[in-house]
Amino acid sequence: MATVNLTKDTFEDIITGNDIILLDFWAPWCGPCKQFTPVFESISETHPDIVFAKVNTEEERELGGYFNIRSIPTLMAFREQIIVFSQAGALPPAGLETVIEKISELDMDDVRRQVAEQQKSQEDAQ
Repeated sequence: MATVNLTKDTFEDIITGNDIILLDFWAPWCGPCKQFTPVFESISETHPDIVFAKVNTEEERELGGYFNIRSIPTLMAFREQIIVFSQAGALPPAGLETVIEKISELDMDDVRRQVAEQQKSQEDAQ
């Protein structure tokens, strides 16, 4: 699957309608972003079951702010609507493949349990 441009208007449909989504937060003026784009796009072609989405932080300031993006490029991954990875900086192809492999291997029942425990802990602290 080729990359898609993600906007605040398409965000919910893309996140709720797909199992694994990789988001590349970028800007047109960003040199490292330009270097990472071919890697992101090339690997998207080898993983048709994953949505590879690009978020232009210049045009989608609201999304960048919502996710507290402070450095670009930032790669963020969702699995079953849960953020399971977020890291600033461009990755080499092998690094991106490793991230995809680890995300695919996650036990999502365990992830949901950990999220629920964390939320309960935060509620108890308040």
